[in-house]
Amino acid sequence: MQDRIGIGLIGTGFARRVQIPAFLACDGVHIASIASGHLENARAAASECDAGHFTDDWRETVSHPDVDLVCITTPPKLHREMTLAAIEHGKHILCEKPMAMSVAEADEMTVAANGKQILALIDHELRFQDGRRKAFTMLRDGDIGKVRHAKAIFRSPGRGNPDLPWNWWSDASVGGGALGAIASHVIDSLNWFLGTEVASVYCQLATHVKQRRDASGGMRDVTSDDESNLLLRFADGELINDATGIVSLSMTEGPRYMNRMEFYGDRGTVRIDHLGELYIARSGEDDWTEIDVDLGAGVEGVPDSGFSRAFKTFAPILVEALRRGSMSIENAATFADGVSVQRVLDAARESAASRCAVNIS
Repeated sequence: MQDRIGIGLIGTGFARRVQIPAFLACDGVHIASIASGHLENARAAASECDAGHFTDDWRETVSHPDVDLVCITTPPKLHREMTLAAIEHGKHILCEKPMAMSVAEADEMTVAANGKQILALIDHELRFQDGRRKAFTMLRDGDIGKVRHAKAIFRSPGRGNPDLPWNWWSDASVGGGALGAIASHVIDSLNWFLGTEVASVYCQLATHVKQRRDASGGMRDVTSDDESNLLLRFADGELINDATGIVSLSMTEGPRYMNRMEFYGDRGTVRIDHLGELYIARSGEDDWTEIDVDLGAGVEGVPDSGFSRAFKTFAPILVEALRRGSMSIENAATFADGVSVQRVLDAARESAASRCAVNIS
């Protein structure tokens, strides 16, 4: 049993707001190194958590002798190179979603990690909400019968503000946009809940705020999507037969934040809301029955979207696995899961460009 776990973080956005507080709430954890493209951001984050090292060169974090787990929280364009370097140095990896820029990159990362004595995970922390884990069991227990249809609705009005400045999120060439940032979570959830994969996708992407002001003060074109709509068909599995899905994602719609999933079976419906609130309506019932779940605790000062609560639940499970030297964590998303999601994202982009449905082999 390893007594002390050193965390290395690359990126000071989500890592600084959520991951660092969640890890520091765990016993036997220290922040060993923080890297940011801006040295002042790394310095400030390090001072907040008494990190042993900070740098503007992520390679120093990946190679740091006190780092056991590397958390990669950068734009997707950088995930491949950073992951391959972490694998080369024998580090455990928690990589943000989407895993990569393409299936080819995701495959390369997965092959490199195969056979190594490391944990190689994608940060789909919503799997660890108590409500989602109970829904997972309910689907397998047949509480709503065979699933016929799945529906996911995500909306967040923030990027509807045209005064938000241009940043990497506005740039498709580095992995910005709703499809990668949000659809990756949704597709992973659907795969995990249903125990299968998406067989075909028809996708429509839109950019409603078409220009934003950049750091120079000029207007710059937005090349990423702020709305993604997907029509899905799923491969048949134990829980489903000829099932369909709808995914509606918007970063501009109001009036308030929503992240909801619904599963429609031949004997009822299950609904999960953004904090993991869980409801069921059985066939013949005309209203929802709420199921008691543990919503967990959020991270102070962070918008309560459900992600911070889920990561705060996931962090001690991950740390305990590292301390015990475990090479797998029940319910955690693996690199193989990341590849499955990436196949759908690549096919969705192909579909949006061709305006045709795309089959996924």
